[in-house]
Amino acid sequence: MINKQLIKKMMPSVFNFVKKQPLLFKVAKGVERRLLTRQYTKSSSIKKRYSQKAITHLLKNAKENGLFDAAWYSANQCRVFSCEQEAFEDYLNKGAFSCVNPSPAFDTELYYKCNTDIYLQGEQALVHYIAHGKSEGRLAMPVSRKWYPKAIRSTADGEPKNQKIAMCFHVFYGEFIDYYEKCLAKFGQSVDVFVSVASDELAVKAIKVFESCPKVNNVKVKVVPNHGRNFGPMLVEFSQDLLKYDLFCHMHSKKSLYSGRAQTQWADYLGEYLLKDQHVIKQVLNHFDNNPKSGIYYPTSFWMMPNWVNHWLKNKPHAKKMANEWDIELKDDFLAYPAGGMFWARPEALKQLLNKDYSYDEFPKEPLPNDGSELHALERMLGLLAEKNGYKQLFYYPTSGQFTHDQSYILAQYVNSAEGIKNQLFNFEHVSFDVFDTLVRRKYFVPDYAKLLLGKSLVEQGIVDDAHTFVKIRNNAEFEVRQQKNFVGDVTIFETYEYLANQYNWTSEQAENYAEQEFAYDLEMVLPKDEMVDLFNELILRGKQITVASDTYYTHEQVSLMLAKVGVSVGFELLVSSNLGMRKDNGTLWQHIKQSLPEGQSFIHVGDNAVADAQIPGDFGLQNLHILNPLDKWHAGGFDNPFVGGLNLNEAQILKWGPLVSDFGRFPFLGE
Repeated sequence: MINKQLIKKMMPSVFNFVKKQPLLFKVAKGVERRLLTRQYTKSSSIKKRYSQKAITHLLKNAKENGLFDAAWYSANQCRVFSCEQEAFEDYLNKGAFSCVNPSPAFDTELYYKCNTDIYLQGEQALVHYIAHGKSEGRLAMPVSRKWYPKAIRSTADGEPKNQKIAMCFHVFYGEFIDYYEKCLAKFGQSVDVFVSVASDELAVKAIKVFESCPKVNNVKVKVVPNHGRNFGPMLVEFSQDLLKYDLFCHMHSKKSLYSGRAQTQWADYLGEYLLKDQHVIKQVLNHFDNNPKSGIYYPTSFWMMPNWVNHWLKNKPHAKKMANEWDIELKDDFLAYPAGGMFWARPEALKQLLNKDYSYDEFPKEPLPNDGSELHALERMLGLLAEKNGYKQLFYYPTSGQFTHDQSYILAQYVNSAEGIKNQLFNFEHVSFDVFDTLVRRKYFVPDYAKLLLGKSLVEQGIVDDAHTFVKIRNNAEFEVRQQKNFVGDVTIFETYEYLANQYNWTSEQAENYAEQEFAYDLEMVLPKDEMVDLFNELILRGKQITVASDTYYTHEQVSLMLAKVGVSVGFELLVSSNLGMRKDNGTLWQHIKQSLPEGQSFIHVGDNAVADAQIPGDFGLQNLHILNPLDKWHAGGFDNPFVGGLNLNEAQILKWGPLVSDFGRFPFLGE
């Protein structure tokens, strides 16, 4: 085909003449675009979701509405397409499951998040907007980037070095075997394949399909029990094999999101950027070639997951055995890890995990909870283990088409403004708020500091010997009271001090007095979270139904005093666990709230605890807005936790760093 570059090289005088004639040059550019499109259409062997006629029509409409810009899209994907249509088809494919945008005028992620019905139906965002959304009054909003990674240089040029690569697939759904094979057929080099399957039938299919793939050298297939999810079979059957390779990729068939909804977008997202998109995969392999200290790769967390997907949630206790074995300190609550359990890695980066004999009995049996198990913890430990071994984590951010080592993506969804929060909450008829670190903050941040101050006062009076020991005894007393109640309901601060009275030979009056003193120390340190209190009161003035719900040993009256001190005093219902005998963190209070909601009333809860205020109400089908705890925001700012380990109740640290953490976290989002 004769193209611009060839004419420029072979006939420079003709090229310069045409270039100087605006109308003639415009015609020539149009002819070139049509020729490139025709050549791409003829050469493309990809099975397309849309007919050629439909693609042409969609592209025309998108351009007329200013919603597709091929040059902008190419620049934001960091790649060169052969023609405009190839760029548009790339977006048509990825825009159904990825956070890529077709132009500055259309934010794909925002369209889905504002129109979750379209997402759940599996419709392509831009296609829906052009066909139906615009006429229905749905908004197409300009691109709003929340995160700009510290990108590293990458290239898809040339072929990666011929490394020894293993592909490790756990297959429950047979169609994934065909999907994996089609991806491998495009690889630039040969691989060995290790497959665990759920049945003999799938084993026969896997052997047949992978052995027929020209890019597969050797195939090893194992029929495995439904035990250990994807990690169990990988470690029991193949861990020793994987140690013999330079790199391996671990994938498993996934059809649903964390909520159990039958969606494929998460699987499509991970499959695209771990296996299918050869432009991305070539960059990954080239990067591993050129950067021996990169140990694990995966795309940034799926963008339709909750903001708190990169939180430990209920899994930190389940990780302690691994953390102790691998000498890893578990510090921050948010962390980077391959959400979904799929990744590329150097075996050497995960050597402690792989270089071990396993049996299925070592893994928890089905049915597993949605969260809170050794397998959920293992998923979160992978990046930490690679870093422990001196390797870096590598991420791909589809929105900008860039690779990075920057882990700040884990909190990118928390970029917001007071106005943004207001706009989100005004759409609901009933809004619920947590208390501590949501409406109320403490001057020195550390909740146990009031107990320490009481302990110091009791030492001065000769009632106890050591303030720190007193705090431990006081907290243990609370635990003992809970245990006496078989952990049903909740306890009050007065019940805890009545228990302490038996240990210290106090009278009931003394016990009650000391309980009041502890509360008084805490009340004195209470400060408002100004923007949240202002928002709270504005919602009341707008006639919204407001609830305040707190898991606390303080009584209803004590919590009311704390709220009144920060400017929250009327117009709401207060639910306190110590009075009701129901808690958010075990779901009983959420069950109560859900049953109390009038049919059809829209409800949302706002709170800082990723489990009690977000994950658990979500399990009950209740909408929630998770906000950052001051220490989480402090971490997001790049600061180390000043209260980690033995410093958690060090008074010098509390007095020095507590006010800074509290002030820094006053507004519970990033970017204000």
